[in-house]
Amino acid sequence: MSKLCFVATIPAVMHSFLRKHIRASAEKWLVKIVSNPADADLLSELNAEFIPLAIERKASPWRDLLVLLQLIILFRRERFDLVHSIMPKTGFLSMLAGRVAGVPIRIHTFTGQVWANKSGWKRRALKVFDRLIVLFATHILVDSPSQRDFLVSEGVLPPGKGIVIGHGSICGVDPDRFYPDERTRLTVRHELGIAQNATVLLFLGRLNRDKGMLDLASAFAEISQYRPDAILLLVGAEEDVPFTQIQEICGVYRDRLRRVSFTPNPERYMTTADIFCLPSYREGFGQVIVEAAACGVPTIASRIYGITDAVDDGKTGLLFPAGDTVALTNTLLWLIENQALRREMGTAARARALALFASENITRDMIGLYEKALAHS
Repeated sequence: MSKLCFVATIPAVMHSFLRKHIRASAEKWLVKIVSNPADADLLSELNAEFIPLAIERKASPWRDLLVLLQLIILFRRERFDLVHSIMPKTGFLSMLAGRVAGVPIRIHTFTGQVWANKSGWKRRALKVFDRLIVLFATHILVDSPSQRDFLVSEGVLPPGKGIVIGHGSICGVDPDRFYPDERTRLTVRHELGIAQNATVLLFLGRLNRDKGMLDLASAFAEISQYRPDAILLLVGAEEDVPFTQIQEICGVYRDRLRRVSFTPNPERYMTTADIFCLPSYREGFGQVIVEAAACGVPTIASRIYGITDAVDDGKTGLLFPAGDTVALTNTLLWLIENQALRREMGTAARARALALFASENITRDMIGLYEKALAHS
């Protein structure tokens, strides 16, 4: 029986993006998971052995070198047939360790580039690591066609090497989990003290600058002057933008903010929203967009690679130039004031999400890729 290994820095990422792939793989092969031990309980029901390894998200040369050595030893001992990694640093360490240890199939998935909106030496240095991942891997997956094109244009990915599963997305969207749910909508609004006739703008993700949080806060402060029914719901962990800073930007309208930390049930808040908003500066695909879409919620997002695959501009949502706060404000106001258009776009968004990004199809194609690679090896 073939042996597979999945590697990610934190269990939450595996839980969000690889859970179905791991479960389906475990029905056919022997599967093991390598990740940081924190929150390992998220992966307890995947029928795969968990191997704790203290991988950290931030760069730490000596600790990263230790992790590299531990991965090499692990891969040699276990003699895996296939290793699949996600997240940038984990990908570099896993693909290098896999090559040194002689793992025949080494797969990495790109889900966005941390250097995409940087410049100077930082951009050049980070691009080198992505080029090395491509060099060390036998297969490169990319979670959107436009991201693949971007990587080719930047000289990171050779033409023809990047594989996109289906129409994009690393895991797709589960229609049994993400769907319009009026009962949950009413319940969550009651829990958060939101009026049933309020217009809820939802952001779900990490609170950081690259996600456009400061732009969204400024736009909402402006919108609140004209739309007293507007509520901004922020769901996600704080990073380099603390919630207190968002409150300061919103000033006298801070009472219209609602805050929820990390949640394992994003669908509860998506079905509560009227508009999903992702003013990001970089995205590999925008998984949350198609999840919101499956809940019948249209999206307003920045026009960048990755997101352009998740939103059919003018039909399932509206796009604006990244970093243009005025355009973001005006686009949000337009959709807030056009309830019929929101409903029309929400219906179209759900139909597109289920037609192009159904999770069962993505998992089926991923397992097919594993089977083909194992057969050839």
